[in-house]
Amino acid sequence: MEEGDRIEESSSVRLTGRTYSGGGVGESRWVDGSEVDSESPPWSLLDENEGKEGYGSLRRRLVKKPKRVDSFDVEAMEIAGAHGHRSKDLSTWRTLALAFQTLGVVYGDMGTSPLYVFSDVFSKVNIESDVDILGALSLVMYTIALVPLAKYVFVVLQANDNGEGGTFALYSLICRYAKVNMLPNRQPADEQISSFKLKLPTPELERALNIKETLERRSSLKTLLLLLVLMGTSMVIGDGILTPAISVMSAVSGLQGEIKGFNTTAVVVVSIVILVALFSIQRFGTSKVGVMFAPALALWFFSLGSIGIYNLVKHDITVIKAFNPAYIYFFFKKNSRDAWSALGGCVLCITGAEAMFADLGHFSVRAIQIAFTFVVFPCLLLAYMGQAAYLMRYPDSSGRIFYDSVPVFVVATIAAMIASQAMISATFSCVKQSMALGCFPRLKIIHTSRRLMGQIYIPVINWFLMIMCVVVVSIFRSTTDIANAYGIAEVGVMMVTTSLVTLVMLLIWQTNLFMALCFPLVFGSIELIYFSAVLSKVLEGGWLPLVFAAFFLTVMYIWNYGSVLKYQSEVREKISMDFMHELGSTLGTVRVPGIGLLYNELVHGIPSIFGQFLLSLPAIHSTIVFVCIKYVPVPVVPQEERFLFRRVCPKDYHMFRCIARYGYKDIRKEDHHAFEQLLVQSLENFLRKEAQDLALESTLTEMDIDSVSVSSRDYGTQGTYGNEELKIPLMHDRRLEEAGTSTSEEASVALPSSVMSSDEDPSLEYELSALREAIDSGFTYFLAHGDVRAKKNSVFLKKLVINYFYAFLRRNCRAGAANMSVPHMNILQVGMTYMV
Repeated sequence: MEEGDRIEESSSVRLTGRTYSGGGVGESRWVDGSEVDSESPPWSLLDENEGKEGYGSLRRRLVKKPKRVDSFDVEAMEIAGAHGHRSKDLSTWRTLALAFQTLGVVYGDMGTSPLYVFSDVFSKVNIESDVDILGALSLVMYTIALVPLAKYVFVVLQANDNGEGGTFALYSLICRYAKVNMLPNRQPADEQISSFKLKLPTPELERALNIKETLERRSSLKTLLLLLVLMGTSMVIGDGILTPAISVMSAVSGLQGEIKGFNTTAVVVVSIVILVALFSIQRFGTSKVGVMFAPALALWFFSLGSIGIYNLVKHDITVIKAFNPAYIYFFFKKNSRDAWSALGGCVLCITGAEAMFADLGHFSVRAIQIAFTFVVFPCLLLAYMGQAAYLMRYPDSSGRIFYDSVPVFVVATIAAMIASQAMISATFSCVKQSMALGCFPRLKIIHTSRRLMGQIYIPVINWFLMIMCVVVVSIFRSTTDIANAYGIAEVGVMMVTTSLVTLVMLLIWQTNLFMALCFPLVFGSIELIYFSAVLSKVLEGGWLPLVFAAFFLTVMYIWNYGSVLKYQSEVREKISMDFMHELGSTLGTVRVPGIGLLYNELVHGIPSIFGQFLLSLPAIHSTIVFVCIKYVPVPVVPQEERFLFRRVCPKDYHMFRCIARYGYKDIRKEDHHAFEQLLVQSLENFLRKEAQDLALESTLTEMDIDSVSVSSRDYGTQGTYGNEELKIPLMHDRRLEEAGTSTSEEASVALPSSVMSSDEDPSLEYELSALREAIDSGFTYFLAHGDVRAKKNSVFLKKLVINYFYAFLRRNCRAGAANMSVPHMNILQVGMTYMV
């Protein structure tokens, strides 16, 4: 256990002791004015000291106290399908149906690779003998077998985050097991979210703990890990630019041999028209055309396989000799440097392999495995073998090998557009995940489906991708140069995934060390060889993804760096509780009816911006709620576990903190009326539960010590209710209702008959009536218009990054008020400068 954790726990024990020692108002802060955001002290700590003077009483009272009131049972904005993940224990027919659907969403990119692989390979190597064709075919076959099949299907897909895949899913998984997130807003209560699932098996535990401690101790390793994730994400966005360009252009180039006078300029113009049309329909959402994706790609794979068999039988069936990997050696021996250069074209056969992992959230592991193993893999092998057989008879047709051997231009064009659509959608999802984890400027997100929360549309990213695609097609004018750029982006993402999955193996799976090291040694070596080949094409188009990656990496890191500094500044400058007690319940001003929702990023304490509102406004609302929208490193937070609620300051202050927790796949509805209604209902539930707990506590303190001890033991046998309630959010009520057990019955069992019911508590009735009066007066949203500036004694580079680059991003990204559909009449903004 870390030193910081021990300090936090000891502080919690001291404050708890003060609370129950019968101190004054200023000391009664466990329920009334809690500023201790750590959970209750570990029971082992209490057990060890149970025999000592004072600790037995403390433990007895802690066990008898039903639960700490810091959250409530409430649905946070009804979203279909957002309640956890769909069960992955699917029936056989459902799994097969999902496997069929993956053809249209996941495998479009890889399925269209036969359009350009051999034409690019044989632009580097001249066909002079059968060894050239067989060697290239063997290289393609074993590349597909090793990387997509062995690596992704059987290993990487297992490293999913509660069913979600992708670079950020791996990062969030690592963040849960080790505190490597750069934003220090993690709370112990977050670990009680059902989708957190921290399971550390015993084998190799010591090594995993050593890795965890090393990652948490060294900030340089945290930064390196973040940069690695951001680099992978930047490469994925680069794929979103290059995939539509190369797919559409490759499909249109098939017209060159069919229509006279259809030259390169015509290919470029038609490609641009198709690209503009493709990006223009994105605003309608993929769900509108999704029904035709899988059938079209199924037809495509059927065409590839059947025509591959036809070419194989008709032209030269002896190409099956390529199953002998010795032809790879002969290929390199004969062509040496040209063969190494041809690897840049060969790597295109596995483009889209990362999509199997990135799009995992929409399907199941089993469905993706079945589709690739029994449909995609054999059809691709047959397609490449058929092309190779055709080349054995017509070696001069390598430039147009696909269209000469597969006369299906219309199907090819449709398949290419679908492949582009899949990558565009993956880019939207990737950007949304990075925004949720604080690594991308806030942008407008439109949800295009009421049923599937993963289907989103981001206008700014969409038009940026379209402009970049048009520029790429206009400048390069050939698929060969685009292919050089495409290879770097694809292999770069794969190398990042290999690194992160290796860390998952060591830290989380705790795999045998030899097996864990074999993974990066085998697959990392293959990817490094390919990367060295495509990197040699930097001057021939390979510079493009490096520029894209550098641009997005810079933007994402600057945003994360500035956000972390801003958060740390808010933590340093938060208002002390002593100062709040000195102000008194009037807060040094006039309290008028109404509810003020002050949005901030703090999960602890009172934000300094609240002081600015007190200074700027002639009066303040009778009820203040500090609302913190926080993203936790899980895909989805179940609706009933969405909120944490806690009182700030003594009762007569009427101040509360509400923490709304979202996963990186969650949707935030923007209807402020629904949010206000939920918040009010939740606040009332919180007040009633608090009154019930205080009544129980006051009753227990008056009871005989011996009888309390007996009751404590009896109480603990009833499902360890006392312990659970101190350690988990207050979600017990709804779960009891769902099980057919009413909350009132549970309360009647748990509470002595002498405890006053909530309805008879005059202080509760007074507070509820005051709350209803505040509701009738309306809601006001307090928002901070913050300006972040570097301190005067900062180094020049920090001033440049914060004062200019980060400030530019903050000015031009989506403001906090824009994220909520709140009438401007209900918003109050105060400017504040954060010196970081």
